[in-house]
Amino acid sequence: MHPKNIHNEAYNFDELEKAQPELSQYIIANTNAEKTIDFGDNQAVLHLNKALLKHHYKVTDWNIPPKYLIPPIPGRADYIHHLADLLAEEKLTPEVKGLDIGVGANCIYPILGNSIYHWKMVGADIDENAVVAAQNNISTTKKLSQNIEIRYQDDHSNMFKGVIKEGEYFNFSMCNPPFHSSKEEAAKTSRRKTKNLGREIGSPLNFGGESNELWCNGGEALFLKRMIKESADFKTQVGWFTSLISKKESLSKIYKQLDKLKATYKVIPMSQGNKKSRFIAWKF
Repeated sequence: MHPKNIHNEAYNFDELEKAQPELSQYIIANTNAEKTIDFGDNQAVLHLNKALLKHHYKVTDWNIPPKYLIPPIPGRADYIHHLADLLAEEKLTPEVKGLDIGVGANCIYPILGNSIYHWKMVGADIDENAVVAAQNNISTTKKLSQNIEIRYQDDHSNMFKGVIKEGEYFNFSMCNPPFHSSKEEAAKTSRRKTKNLGREIGSPLNFGGESNELWCNGGEALFLKRMIKESADFKTQVGWFTSLISKKESLSKIYKQLDKLKATYKVIPMSQGNKKSRFIAWKF
């Protein structure tokens, strides 16, 4: 993980239970008799996230409607920290403003961006229910409600049009795109994860996820090719466009699109334990 990520250390479950007492009912012992949770239990993961947000980031309350994506907070924080490194290379005004495309019901990136670096954030989504839930997740914490704005993305034909207002400037945009190409592919991955976690097939996936959060036609490569093409129309209103890329094999298609539009770009590698990930950043 990024050296500034406070989740580099093992979870302190004693402190987390104090922050979120409901977490106690999900605490189990591992083979070393240390406290942990069953990460295959979505309710256990939900209450762990609540505890992390309350204890480390002073978020008053946070909830996710059933079936929506429950984000692994350490990995989400890593994206934020690496973004901060990218922005540190620029001569920025004191106030940094970021845009999260596909903010989701969890609103996790705006929450972490504001909590860790005091960034002003805008989160946008095409899902009206997710927009309502995201708004609820910032409304109970004064600092978040004052510095984060949630917008409904009613123009589904363009990821930025109607979200970025005339004359508005963002230092960066970010995105965690749906990386599966179909419902069937997402279901197959879900079954594999369920098996790896030692749970019965058909059990709820520990991190959940609605359709638009998990898959789209063409998967992440086609999604990002479209985003890159549309971003060119907003090149004077966004400093760095960025997005996570789950699959390494998607990179060649994305590079081709960026080269076609003569964009400047770089890939920032990230890692959480044995898991390797990355995000791409581009500008015009």
